[in-house]
Amino acid sequence: MKLIVRWLLLACALVLLTQWDLGLSVRSFGSALLAAFVIGLLNAVVRPVLILLTLPVTVLTLGLFLFVINALTFQMASGLLDGFQVSGFGGALLGSVLYSLWGLVIDVALERMFRTSSLPPRA
Repeated sequence: MKLIVRWLLLACALVLLTQWDLGLSVRSFGSALLAAFVIGLLNAVVRPVLILLTLPVTVLTLGLFLFVINALTFQMASGLLDGFQVSGFGGALLGSVLYSLWGLVIDVALERMFRTSSLPPRA
């Protein structure tokens, strides 16, 4: 249940990001759902490989190259989907950072919500 709620909220965050002038566009909420799924899939499969391959650069930049990797996965999702478009690397960079921040807020909120709802009743 938590995974589905997180997916829906991340799709809403993606739609919200398109309202700002970042160079992101989503055709519909269904496209945002698909984009959130593909971004999550790329973050789970491709991102660790990219991090491993670029480890020396990441160490030299004190981890700042991870922002570039996030932007690249964002652009990859845009390239794979018709309903989700990212115009330029700057839009991908800013969009991925803001999307990650929304994801962090969503994760913390869901963790608190599901943790408090699963406590046993007091005697």
